[in-house]
Amino acid sequence: MTAAEPAAPAARELLPVADARGVRALLGELARPHRRLAAAAVLTLTAATAIGLLTAPLVGRIVDLVADHRPAGDLTPIAAGLAAVALAQGAATAAGLALMSRLGETLLARLRERFVDRALHLPLADVERAGTGDLTARVTGDVAVIAEAVREALPALVRSVLAVALTLGALALLDWRFLLAALAAVPVQVYTARWYVRRAIPLYAEQRVVEGTMQQQLLDSIGGGATVRAFGLGERHTGLVTDRADAVRDYTMRGIRLALRFYSRLHVAEFTGLAAVLATGYLLVGHGAASIGTATAAALYFHNLFEPMNTVIGLLDDAQSAGAGLARLAGVAGLPAPAPRPAPESADRTVRVTALEHAYEPGRPVLHGVDLRVGAGERVALVGASGAGKTTLAKIIAGVQPPAAGRVALGGDVGLVSQEVHVFAGGLAADLRLAREGAADADLRAALARVGALEWAEALPDGLATVVGDGGHRLTGAQAQQLALARLVLADPAVAILDEATAEAGSAGARALERAAAGALDGRTALVVAHRLTQAAAADRVIVMDGGRIVESGTHDGLRAAGGVYAALWHAWSGTRETSAIRPDPAA
Repeated sequence: MTAAEPAAPAARELLPVADARGVRALLGELARPHRRLAAAAVLTLTAATAIGLLTAPLVGRIVDLVADHRPAGDLTPIAAGLAAVALAQGAATAAGLALMSRLGETLLARLRERFVDRALHLPLADVERAGTGDLTARVTGDVAVIAEAVREALPALVRSVLAVALTLGALALLDWRFLLAALAAVPVQVYTARWYVRRAIPLYAEQRVVEGTMQQQLLDSIGGGATVRAFGLGERHTGLVTDRADAVRDYTMRGIRLALRFYSRLHVAEFTGLAAVLATGYLLVGHGAASIGTATAAALYFHNLFEPMNTVIGLLDDAQSAGAGLARLAGVAGLPAPAPRPAPESADRTVRVTALEHAYEPGRPVLHGVDLRVGAGERVALVGASGAGKTTLAKIIAGVQPPAAGRVALGGDVGLVSQEVHVFAGGLAADLRLAREGAADADLRAALARVGALEWAEALPDGLATVVGDGGHRLTGAQAQQLALARLVLADPAVAILDEATAEAGSAGARALERAAAGALDGRTALVVAHRLTQAAAADRVIVMDGGRIVESGTHDGLRAAGGVYAALWHAWSGTRETSAIRPDPAA
């Protein structure tokens, strides 16, 4: 892969990226509540800059006094004035930067919160099509670039813009001809900035995409490490990671070369402007239109413009990189606010699904006009071959995936436990309290006991205070599932959905985990996507799905006797179990 191939693999449908209008709209919305803080920061920094501009005329006055051969005592008040200017400018600058940092960190925090909120409500199909690498690259790399810009580039930009504007005004006050001379550098600077922006914007946008592609490849290769090794694909995946890393390197080097050419052109502008100011001073002093001190002050003013002017133009580099990252964050953060989950229509603990349709891709429906009613306290098992639509139906009923058409009516709140559970980093008790904030220790132990997890939980090194998750005590897959089921007990929803929530146990722990699931579901209306048909056998009713449709419904014994699809599934599963080769049925 070369630097000219930024978006490989092309099949990825990335998450949205905001245009300039969308970025401005989002920033305006986030900044609007903090206008007073922004005004205070700008005014304080303006005062600091204005105070600092007193240095050049004071130095010019010293030059005039020396040129007139005045006694040394005449310099003392001016020296004291320079000291006072330095102290006042330092204090005002510190205060202004503190206010600016507070503003920047506040906006950054709001942006993160907004991004996470919208990301958590993205349709799972969109995330899967884009690949988790795209999402993680935005929340890591893009956020890091923007955070650096907020903490370093934003204060420097504000200070530099103020310094340039006020210094040009000071040059005009000295003599308007000095201002005209200083402006000789502007055409070179404008041309350089336009030249740079035209090349930098597409370069950095492509670089962010390539970095996301590399992160996705790393996730695929490392996350699927066992499969890669099993099929002897190590060299191939190493080559894929190398190709993605080479592309990132190529884009990085292109950015460095572009920046070097950019700064070399800025130096030409500096020398052009300084030469013009010095020539103007020479002519004005020679004709008696200005003193040597005034010409010195003008030269100092323009020399002092080097740093802020170069900072402003140089920050275009950071701005393009941060802007590309901001557009990617705003593409998600700027999405419409998620609609609130509809309130339960009643408290009868029923589930009613009417004419449900869904498709992840146009023209390829996975659900076809599904109608289903689950009575209060009824336990219904969903079974079917891979791709039948079981998981899709369960996610739509749980509110995780919006349907393309149809209606879901719930008689109470709903809780979902899937095969893929997450153990949050921190104490085990804190993890459990995510389901019910403020739950007493006795409630936690009761929930763990209900799912058969209290014995191993209390046997941990620090009991319920044991740190689990990343960096902590590692729980087995079955223990993690029991933890998720205990959370379900604490949340106490009227309707519970288990999406292959016992698949992680393996054959040895299957019965224990199925008992845990039964304990968690006791007293609730339940819909179970059955991984093992023993769960279907224990259910009040079995729903058989095939090709996105409900093809059979009845009790376990009744469906076995009918000799249809379920009977065939039961026969095949029973035979597989007898050979100890039970394997998970992938979700639809």
